[in-house]
Amino acid sequence: MSRKLFGTDGVRGRANTFPMTAEMALRLGAAAGRYFRRDGRNGHRVVIGKDTRLSGYMIENALTAGLTSTGMNVLLLGPVPTPAVGFLTRSMRADVGIMISASHNPAADNGIKFFGPDGFKLSDEAEAEIERIVAGSFDLAQPQNIGRAKRIDDGRGRYVEYAKTTFPTGQRLDGLKVVVDCANGAAYRAAPDVLWELGAEVIPVGVEPNGLNINEGCGSTHPEACADAVLKHGADLGISLDGDADRVAIIDEKGRLADGDQIMALLASRWAEEGRLKGGALVATVMSNLGLERYLQGRGLRLERTKVGDRYVVERMRGQGFNLGGEQSGHIVMTDYATTGDGLIAGLQFLAAMADSGQPASQLVSQFDPVPQLLKNVRYAAGADPLSTEPVKAVIAEAERRLNGSGRVLIRKSGTEPLIRVMAEAEDETMLREVVDGIVAAVEKAA
Repeated sequence: MSRKLFGTDGVRGRANTFPMTAEMALRLGAAAGRYFRRDGRNGHRVVIGKDTRLSGYMIENALTAGLTSTGMNVLLLGPVPTPAVGFLTRSMRADVGIMISASHNPAADNGIKFFGPDGFKLSDEAEAEIERIVAGSFDLAQPQNIGRAKRIDDGRGRYVEYAKTTFPTGQRLDGLKVVVDCANGAAYRAAPDVLWELGAEVIPVGVEPNGLNINEGCGSTHPEACADAVLKHGADLGISLDGDADRVAIIDEKGRLADGDQIMALLASRWAEEGRLKGGALVATVMSNLGLERYLQGRGLRLERTKVGDRYVVERMRGQGFNLGGEQSGHIVMTDYATTGDGLIAGLQFLAAMADSGQPASQLVSQFDPVPQLLKNVRYAAGADPLSTEPVKAVIAEAERRLNGSGRVLIRKSGTEPLIRVMAEAEDETMLREVVDGIVAAVEKAA
């Protein structure tokens, strides 16, 4: 069946607007309970985490009602990073994990992400089956079999202790001054705690959530806040997370930004030298820079490209046994440590490289010279399909002809917002701007 609720990263939308309503959250909870309690036994459990959005209370309560109505026992973690939910789902032997978050989106949005008992996000097939159940009726539990719900006070602490174990044994961060921008989101307590307990002098930014300020002028989508703090305090490094802390941007001591491609290049080369890079390959999406691909080829490594979305990166990694992948946006997936992108643990791996090499961040964030890349977004109305119009198709075909052999063009719909993303790469920056602006103008006219 075609999926209407689930996008590339769970169910997402504007709070109190379909599909992100209390009613739909209740039905999703009941459907997930029905799906994961197919054997009819009691004792099944689900862990639920959330970020700091005001609507998280509403969604959490509605999910809990739906899940308990089908006999699932609910363990409420409170605000924790998305990777913590993946970790705790497996660690606590839960049948399913749920994260309530719209990641890097504004506070008015929210989302629901599901994890299976192995801690990994659900497959397309599992999500499609849950969506099918949502559209039907539910077998509710008998009164004596209704599930229970309780708060878990040590969920964040368990994740903090685990995150510290991913830092090399015997190494410390003593003497390093680190800015960590938590985007007023899910990691506002966990990330500063981990860094401080490992010995760093910590400058926290974005750690005063009020339910409405998540990702507002801070976090990985607004790295200038972290960069300003790095320069102001003379810090050695800035780690900028997004609202649910599954992505990261690194800021060097000069206030310069390194995206996910540069971080992945550093980790891939280091892990290859140490014999830790499985399969001799890095998995990334079609959005990653051509310069990254050339960098890896120069070291005898491969770049495996997937569709956009960290779920597809993880599927390729698991299917072929790779252990490092991610996205240019800062999702860094290290399956030796986590089941999904983990911005904090990626930051720790960068800090480990600094400690091992004795080099400042500014030398480590420039692993390769990127090919000039330009990305622009075009918002479109619900129900519109500007990419299917003949004028837009003609402009895209002409752009591909102009860039043939000297660059590439990529146009796609966002899986989380009503946006069309127009991206191109080319050594000739004048041609690059002309190509992108031409496509954007055509899409805007059609939209």
